[in-house]
Amino acid sequence: MKIDSHNLNDLMYFSQVVEHGGFSAAERVLGISKSRLSRRLTELEASLGVRLLQRSTRKLALTEAGQLFYQHCQAMLSEAQAAVNVVQQLRSSPRGTVRVSVPVTISQTIMSQIIPEFMHRFPEVRVVMRVTNRVVDLFEDSIDVALRVRSEPPENANIVVRPLWRTQQMLVGAPSLLSQNAPPLEPADLKRFETLDTPTGDGRHVYNLIAPDGTRHAHDHEPRLVTADLMMILEAALAGVGIAALPEMMYGAALRSGRLSPVMPGWTLPSPQLYAVFLSRQGMVPAVRTFVDYLVEMLDPDVGKHIQQECPERDAKNLRLKAAVA
Repeated sequence: MKIDSHNLNDLMYFSQVVEHGGFSAAERVLGISKSRLSRRLTELEASLGVRLLQRSTRKLALTEAGQLFYQHCQAMLSEAQAAVNVVQQLRSSPRGTVRVSVPVTISQTIMSQIIPEFMHRFPEVRVVMRVTNRVVDLFEDSIDVALRVRSEPPENANIVVRPLWRTQQMLVGAPSLLSQNAPPLEPADLKRFETLDTPTGDGRHVYNLIAPDGTRHAHDHEPRLVTADLMMILEAALAGVGIAALPEMMYGAALRSGRLSPVMPGWTLPSPQLYAVFLSRQGMVPAVRTFVDYLVEMLDPDVGKHIQQECPERDAKNLRLKAAVA
């Protein structure tokens, strides 16, 4: 006998008839007529090839095969109810695992500041964070929430996109580097300096600069250092290796201390924005919904709490050394 959905219902009907002591009581519990219950159990016995119940006008009695079958049916129904209970618990309060994908620099800066409080607020939620600069596939990689930094919102009809924190980006360089030549005043002057940059999809490196009057200038450059690790780029910039485009959270402290200087003051770069992407809010378990809501609370561009606008480790070299020792 092969189990299918029809047979599984029959197993439940059989258990209810036995548990409640007859067809009449089972009829009241299940809302199914006695005649239908009797017919389904007769079909079940026929498919099994054994008699499960001894019927009389006054009572029912389990056969030996029926007793064994009833024990297994009860175990099956108990497990089914346990499965329902687990899911209901997940839906009623934040608990379980949230799988998050985060770019390396966002992990080192923003997330390192806000995740500890989330863990304290929701002690029954477990966070598994995949730190990678690769754009993950939410479905294929089993990711609940991915954080992505883009100048424009990610375009995908199959995902929900929630804009979060935005940071100002600027060209910066060490005073020792900028003093070697006349300070650059316009994009053409940048050719006199080495540059640092992150990898690009097509291998082309371009600073999309915005002039004080709002006009845009695309400046192609060949960086001396290319790495996806912005902390390394920050270190190289501090050491005078080259000019770099960095977000405020990374250059802020060094700019105030004089270890970095703005390049071409008045010129700006497009401000990248942090986005949370997920598949859908419909059917989202409370743990994931709570995590997304927490991100909005902390990082929403309008209502989010203020976070430290710079690397929490003021000295980039110390951060790198600590990571290497850990």
